[in-house]
Amino acid sequence: MTRFWPPGEATRRPPAPRAAALYDPARAARIGRRIVRRRAKGMDAGAVAAALDEARFDARQASRHEDLVGDVSGHAELAEWERLDQLLAEAAPGTVYDPDTDDVLRAELAADAAAAAAREAELSEAQRSAARADELQALRELGTLQQTEPRHGDEAVRDELTRRVGGYVQADADDWLARSLAAHLGHYRDPAAREEATGLLTPPLLAHAALLTELSHLAPGVGVDQLAFAARLATTEPEAAGALADFLARARSEAN
Repeated sequence: MTRFWPPGEATRRPPAPRAAALYDPARAARIGRRIVRRRAKGMDAGAVAAALDEARFDARQASRHEDLVGDVSGHAELAEWERLDQLLAEAAPGTVYDPDTDDVLRAELAADAAAAAAREAELSEAQRSAARADELQALRELGTLQQTEPRHGDEAVRDELTRRVGGYVQADADDWLARSLAAHLGHYRDPAAREEATGLLTPPLLAHAALLTELSHLAPGVGVDQLAFAARLATTEPEAAGALADFLARARSEAN
C-alpha cells in the first residue's frame, strides 16, 4: 500500500458530496478485502507479513487525518492482511495464498450469491404481485371479481391493491377473499393454505369468513346477498363477529 508522503498529505481523498451521499460502507469493505486478496495471490508468509507491516504503517498515518479516520475500505484492508497473515502462519511452510482455496472467501461469495438470489426472488414476486393486482382490479371493474378463484399469494396482492387505490377497493377484495375462504375456493381448498391465511389476512376479514362459514351451515343454500350483514358486522365489530362464529361452531358441534 502507498505510504503517505510528504507528511500531512493523504493518498486517500474524501469523497465528493454526491459520492458521499451514495457511499455504501459494506460495499467499500468488500472492495477493500478484494484488493488485498488480489494483491496477496501467490504471496508466501514472509511477503504477507511485509504487506501487513506496510498496511499498519498506513493505518497509523491515516489516524492522524480526520477525514480518513472512518475510511472503511482502509480498515477492511488492514483486517484482511491480518487474517491472511494468521492464515499463512498456521499453514505448512512454503504455502502461498490462493483465493480459490480460501474458505472465508468461498463462504463470502456463497453469501453474496444467496443475497443476490433473494433480491431476484423478491423482485420477481413484486412483479408477479403487480401483474396480479392489475388483473384483479380489471376483474373488479368488470364486475366479475366474485366469480374469480383466488390463487396462492393473493393475500399479498390485496395489500398491493390497497396501496394503489385505497379502502374502497380493499372492501371489495376483502369480501371476495372472505367468501372464497369460507367456501374453500381456489387455493383455499388446501387446508394448509387456509391455515396460512390466518397469519396473512386481517382479523375483520378472518372473522367475516368464519361467520360466513357458520351461517352457511345454519342456512344451507342461502344466497350471499342475504349475508351482506356479515361483512358489516365483521368490519365494525370483528371481535364480536369472531365470537359469534365460535358460538355457532360450538352449537353445531354439540348438535351433531
